[in-house]
Amino acid sequence: MGTKQHGYAGSKDDFLKRMARIEGQVRGITGMIEGDRYCIDIITQISAIQAALDKVALGLLDDHVAHCVMDAAEDDRSAKHAEVMTAVGRLLKR
Repeated sequence: MGTKQHGYAGSKDDFLKRMARIEGQVRGITGMIEGDRYCIDIITQISAIQAALDKVALGLLDDHVAHCVMDAAEDDRSAKHAEVMTAVGRLLKR
């Protein structure tokens, strides 16, 4: 019995690299605060992290639609569509 692969399996390494970069940026903000850096510089870095996370989220969403939704059985597509729209709604609420 095999393990089910997620739609992002082909992009997993790219996502992990992006997340490692984001993690470094977050640690950098901690250092900026500890170093009493200018508020606007810190806010600019936070904005960059939010944009980077949005790119990861959109990439995951794209892979999900391409693999999980498009490959879903006909009777499951409506539920998959609703699932995607809920995820998009969560992304847009920010």
